[in-house]
Amino acid sequence: MASISSLGVGSNLPLDQLLTNLTNAEKGRLTPITKQQSANTAKLTAYGTLKSALEKFQTANTALNKADLFKSTVASSTTEDLKVSTTAGAAAGTYKISVTQLAAAQSLATKTTFATTKEQLGDTSVTSRTIKIEQPGRKEPLEIKLDKGDTSMEAIRDAINDADSGISASIVKVKENEFQLVLTANSGTDNTMKITVEGDKKLNDLLAYDSTTNTGNMNELVKAENAKLNVNGIDIERQSNTVTDAPQGITLNLTKKVSDAIVTVTKDDTKAKEAIKSWVDAYNSLVDTFNSLTKYTAVEPGEEASDKNGALLGDSVVRTIQTGIRAQFANSGSNSAFRTMAEIGITQDGTSGKLKIDDDKLAKALKDNTAAARELLVGDGKETGITTKIATEVKSYLADDGIIDNAQDNINATLKSLTKQYLSVSNSIDETVARYKAQFTQLDTMMSKLNNTSTYLTQQFNAMNKS
Repeated sequence: MASISSLGVGSNLPLDQLLTNLTNAEKGRLTPITKQQSANTAKLTAYGTLKSALEKFQTANTALNKADLFKSTVASSTTEDLKVSTTAGAAAGTYKISVTQLAAAQSLATKTTFATTKEQLGDTSVTSRTIKIEQPGRKEPLEIKLDKGDTSMEAIRDAINDADSGISASIVKVKENEFQLVLTANSGTDNTMKITVEGDKKLNDLLAYDSTTNTGNMNELVKAENAKLNVNGIDIERQSNTVTDAPQGITLNLTKKVSDAIVTVTKDDTKAKEAIKSWVDAYNSLVDTFNSLTKYTAVEPGEEASDKNGALLGDSVVRTIQTGIRAQFANSGSNSAFRTMAEIGITQDGTSGKLKIDDDKLAKALKDNTAAARELLVGDGKETGITTKIATEVKSYLADDGIIDNAQDNINATLKSLTKQYLSVSNSIDETVARYKAQFTQLDTMMSKLNNTSTYLTQQFNAMNKS
């Protein structure tokens, strides 16, 4: 007899539907596992979100954890010809400045002009030579070795520039078929040049020059000079037009000669205020992340927990981080005259846990006692100061062996175990369903045979009755 092509055909029973129902019932054994997989995957994602939020807060905390922020100053000048800027530690005050001479860089050009920039200027019978450039401010002379085919104007220019020594070389086109080689040093008399070429008399006759005697085979286009200025009655001389230490912490960029310019340096709390605001914003954003990840949605008694709950609701890692950071707000450990953040205008909302700033109080604290505010927030930068202590806390949370990393490792291990369980149960279900199907197929076949036999006997009895 032919085999049964579809369950139930032979027996006239709904075996196919029955097998489907049994299969679905068996697959229900996977539901607890998939729920655990989903919950743990959500936790893993949530820890990643938590870590990202912590890193952003860490960045803002690091930016505030700098004593120099509280030493910022701003400078102004009565003339555009004297550009002024300051660095941390510049003393506030007024300075009268006159610039009587600008620094200039010595520039030398070959007396001889050449019809092409590719012509070999050295002795072609010499295999190598060395250009030596001595300067008063350089301990050792600059030595540039040139091989036999490297004495063209272009090759000499490139070799000098490649040395990256503060001396630049360029080629100037005087007119058609007339080129000169020009060497320019850094500004100041310490950078005047004495040039000789060893091992090639022909090239030496073109490039040799001695700044101490102003003699040689090159023309001095620009004479080296130092910047000369007077600051509050003190004569000052520098090699460059950028003066960074007269007075200390103040940078003067000299562009023209000026007489009796007034430079005013005042304390500037803007950077500290901005860093504090960014720090508060970053913390409040972290609080939002805490709240989102631990959100609780109430349900009726007996109902399952809401799927709108945060993935880390009740999680000990989050509680540890929240408690650890908050504890540092009242734990400066410094000797600041300010004992709490509230004294400088930073308070914590009792309901939301977020920080808020009283702008007027903060501005007054920074204006009247900058050092105390710095001591409260930064401390010694090692052990004391609110941001210093927070930096230590957050660093431990984000470490490779920190509590977040360990929690993620545990979840990954759990997910790996759940995957094994899923595969094991899934294989068991497949085996059970296969067994059911084999049994139903046997039943269907047997019932088909019985039905066929019954039909045959009925036909025979009917035939006998008719005869």
